[in-house]
Amino acid sequence: MIRLQRVGRKNDPSFRVVLTDSKNGPKSGKFKEILGAYNPKLGVITFKEDRVKYWMSVGAKTSGTVHNFLVSKKIIAGKKINVLPKKTSTKKRKELKQAAT
Repeated sequence: MIRLQRVGRKNDPSFRVVLTDSKNGPKSGKFKEILGAYNPKLGVITFKEDRVKYWMSVGAKTSGTVHNFLVSKKIIAGKKINVLPKKTSTKKRKELKQAAT
């Protein structure tokens, strides 16, 4: 799986784009290869395009956020994925609570 791994200090986030086993947690520190970097404060995203394409051809999946970065950099073709969770309205939450009791 190709995903983001947070590195950097407290209140100064920066991320690595790493290839890791999907069973490893994002904070475990175990990864096979570094494929890029993302600095949200500067808005800089870098990828090793040839390695990303290679691993995806071998069968590596991407996380939603990394997929969206790859689409915006035009490394892969496709549509962006909505990675934000759907919110339920307060009315619906109240109805669900009442139905549960």
